[in-house]
Parts: sequence; structure tokens; C-alpha cells
Amino acid sequence: MPGNIVLIGFMASGKTTVGRLLAGKLGWDFYDTDAEVEKKTGCSIAELFAGKGEAYFRQLEREVIARITQGSRAVIATGGGAVLASENVERLREGNKVIWLKVDEETVWPRVAGSEDRPLVRGRSREEVVALLKKREPYYSFADLKIETAGKSAEDIVAEIMEGLNGWPANYK
Repeated sequence: MPGNIVLIGFMASGKTTVGRLLAGKLGWDFYDTDAEVEKKTGCSIAELFAGKGEAYFRQLEREVIARITQGSRAVIATGGGAVLASENVERLREGNKVIWLKVDEETVWPRVAGSEDRPLVRGRSREEVVALLKKREPYYSFADLKIETAGKSAEDIVAEIMEGLNGWPANYK
């Protein structure tokens, strides 16, 4: 039985968009860990950060990851900071294929500038966002497959993932 395909990477790297497309192509379920936290609480991520703090959000994120990684044949898009917890990394790796959607600063800045729904970048300068991107990059390096996303469409990225997964597992389709 195949595991799951897990998409990791910095915020706005395209994990949700690519994940939905990939899941549709495979006929698998799709989960977005941020959306699952929002569904569980009835609050947006921004509201959770503002009202209960990042630590509370990260705990909920760990619970969601623990639950959805129990299954198989799902594409899972994680929040950008999910990999900061070693417990999450362990769960995400176990029997799954982890794919890092690597975004560069030229791509990410226009996507997050002025965003009100991304609490870690709200009110931050380009330099601060780039510093966070650089700080987080080493946490994504455990991935089985790294896909550079700059200048590529979601469809191109899905095709590259499918090629990179060729043969894993033999019956993943």
C-alpha cells in the first residue's frame, strides 16, 4: 500500500495549488494542513495567531498532521512552518514521499506582500520575509525530491513531480 505524498516549502510556494492538481491527477484525497486546522477550530490562521498565539496553532498543526498521516493515498500540503517540529518531520517522512516546492525570493515576495492572512509576514518588509525564507530553507532539505518552482506553472510542477516519483511505489496510480 502506498503512503502519502507530502508537499513542504515556504509559504506561497504553491503547495495547495499543486497539491490539488496532483491529487486530482492521481485520484487521491487532498489535505491542506492549514485548512484542516481552520476547519477544526472554525477560525482563520490569522485569527488563531492573533487570539491564541503561534504555539497554540503549532499544537493544532501537530494534531492534524498526526491524524492525516495515518492514512494513505493522499496528497498533503503542509503549512510553511510545519517542518520546524521534529515530531512533524518524523510523521511526514514515515512511509511517505516528501517533496520540497522551493520558492525563491523574487517569486515569494509579490505573493505575500501586503498579505493580511499570513500572520508571519503581516507588516514585514521584503528583507524580513527573505530573511525568514533563508532561515527556514535548511528545515526543508530532508525532502526526497526538490522542485524549483520559479517560472513554472502548477501543471509543469505536477508533471515534474510525477516524473520524480516514477516507480514510487510501483502501484501508486
